[in-house]
Amino acid sequence: MFPRPMTPLAAPNGAEPLGRAARRAPLGRARAGLGGPPLLLPSMLMFAVIVASSGLLLMIERGILAEMKPLPLHPPIREGSAWRGTVSQTGGLSLNAEDSDLQVRQDIRNRTLRAVCRQPGMPRDPWDLPLGQRRTLLRHILVSDRYRFLYCYVPKVACSNWKRVLKVLAGVLDSVDVRLKMDHRNDLVFLSDLRPEEIRYRLQHYFKFLFVRDPLERLLSAYRNKFGEIREYQQRYGAEIVRRYRAGAGPSPAGDDVTFPEFLRYLVDEDPERMNEHWMPVYHLCQPCAVHYDFVGSYERLETDANQVLEWVRAPPHVRFPARQAWYRPASRESLHYHLCSAPPALLQDVLPKYILDFSLFAYPLPNVTREACHQ
Repeated sequence: MFPRPMTPLAAPNGAEPLGRAARRAPLGRARAGLGGPPLLLPSMLMFAVIVASSGLLLMIERGILAEMKPLPLHPPIREGSAWRGTVSQTGGLSLNAEDSDLQVRQDIRNRTLRAVCRQPGMPRDPWDLPLGQRRTLLRHILVSDRYRFLYCYVPKVACSNWKRVLKVLAGVLDSVDVRLKMDHRNDLVFLSDLRPEEIRYRLQHYFKFLFVRDPLERLLSAYRNKFGEIREYQQRYGAEIVRRYRAGAGPSPAGDDVTFPEFLRYLVDEDPERMNEHWMPVYHLCQPCAVHYDFVGSYERLETDANQVLEWVRAPPHVRFPARQAWYRPASRESLHYHLCSAPPALLQDVLPKYILDFSLFAYPLPNVTREACHQ
């Protein structure tokens, strides 16, 4: 049995769940809120600034480490399965000294989620969501009935490798190292494929997790990949972005030379709920207030966190999370810093509200793009 997931307070009667970002006014004029109570955005910004003081917060959390609750428990052991990991006599994971950092990070993230999800108007259940938001959520949660877990996939946060793992666990692939072009739909089960009562049962009883990444680093990764390598995205999105935001672009641009500031301007004018999944905020993809996730992993500790999840769900010993390809070069902090410092400050001020919940919910600091920081 898993630990009881944290439950935010119910939304007041008649309140609309926060998360429906207001449609943009003309470019360059930032909105004051994200669709909830008028004062919520400033409080989120203040909260994110507090979270940015992560060093102090980490010291505080280390001081109360002994009072923390144990990590998620294993699901019931099934006969005939090969399990990994060690279970203590109390049923939880046996932790060694190296696990203290994981406990600290998860406790910080859980406390952050509780604080933000208690805000008035936040959803507490998937069925509190408007139909469009619920449809997006259910289409992004993958199901493993054999190992009793749900995984909300976030594009540009190693979701292709997680899909490989699910296919190996389902017996579709022999190994995560099989060199095949990833089919992102076939041989996978999504919550949207199931009936409402089947969805409710799995949400209540299965281990639920997702992986997150610095919001702006994820945007830069999507920009580099989709507009630098994928012709379909260049034609479908790049050409429109150039037509819309580049003076003298002409009627038929190729769309293969979109600049990062042009991409940011496009995001400013987009409704977050209708964005392409590769740059849609994680909040809208996975609804972490409506779904009570047992674990939120980090791209920054991808392999460690992923293999920890495989232990918790008792995957067979031969199943491991794929190692990063030697040729792969993720968006670095230096590259992100360069791109952000090259963008107009007013443009960043317009983009950040679109992703403020991702910063706040997952305890990522806001970027430092002051003149002093950008000239270091």
